[in-house]
Amino acid sequence: MTDKRKVRKAVFPVAGLGTRFLPATKAVPKEMLTVVDKPVIQYVVDEALEAGIEHLIFVTGRSKAVIEDYFDIQVELDQTLRERNKKAEIELLDAILPKAGTTSFTRQQAPLGLGHAVWCARDLVGNEPFALLLPDMIMKGEKGCLKGMVELYEQSGGNVIAVEECAPDQAHKYGIVGVGEKIGEGFRITKMIEKPAPGTAPSNFFINGRYILQPEIFPILERQERGAGNEIQLTDGMVKLSATEPFAAYHFRGDTYDCGAKDGFILANVAFALERSDIRPTVEQPLKALLQGLR
Repeated sequence: MTDKRKVRKAVFPVAGLGTRFLPATKAVPKEMLTVVDKPVIQYVVDEALEAGIEHLIFVTGRSKAVIEDYFDIQVELDQTLRERNKKAEIELLDAILPKAGTTSFTRQQAPLGLGHAVWCARDLVGNEPFALLLPDMIMKGEKGCLKGMVELYEQSGGNVIAVEECAPDQAHKYGIVGVGEKIGEGFRITKMIEKPAPGTAPSNFFINGRYILQPEIFPILERQERGAGNEIQLTDGMVKLSATEPFAAYHFRGDTYDCGAKDGFILANVAFALERSDIRPTVEQPLKALLQGLR
């Protein structure tokens, strides 16, 4: 099967509790923590929109209503900005507001893993291919990661997973793929292994949190037994799907920041701040001075 139907929908699993960022995430969803002046989730949504995604599907949990509010009009704020003629701020908020009817929200009532979160989106996705973007991971490159994946998907069909290279001695920490024939900016995947034992990994290409999947994954996830961590693991479902459908890997060449971890979050703030012409002049030298002071 080499299904090449257009990828129109993207799923964002945002139900996680964000325990690595307590106490901040006791009241603020981790996806709403800001990198410079935008919430983490906005960077991920922007990546999806750049790739041509038309419908955004959020799999949420309790205490995540603020994410839904963020992607809506804030009437009091909008009215105040207009009364004060704050044109730049109005244009900024208008630019990030999704078109009416292009966002959907569904609940994952229990924390049963990524595979379960994806399965919760089944009726909103329907019988068509979809993108899956992990909201902790924000990426910076000459071309958006998902955009490159869509371009590869148009050549390969089937399913596409984004991968990056890690040091070979670190492969046991990740989901790793086997490398087959080259195709476009990637290659065919020969196998998938979640956290292989040290020294047994088939390559040093690890799965980085971006996927294009066919809807045939849903019935597999519905029957999927719990795996690592007593959760329904997406990788286990993809391994089963790979028995009947092809998988390709898109080799992302850029920088990825895991904003679900404190170090990745801090590095993302520094990296994106230094890209900004309105911020870099005032922070570059103080940052250098801080680093120099560590020596």
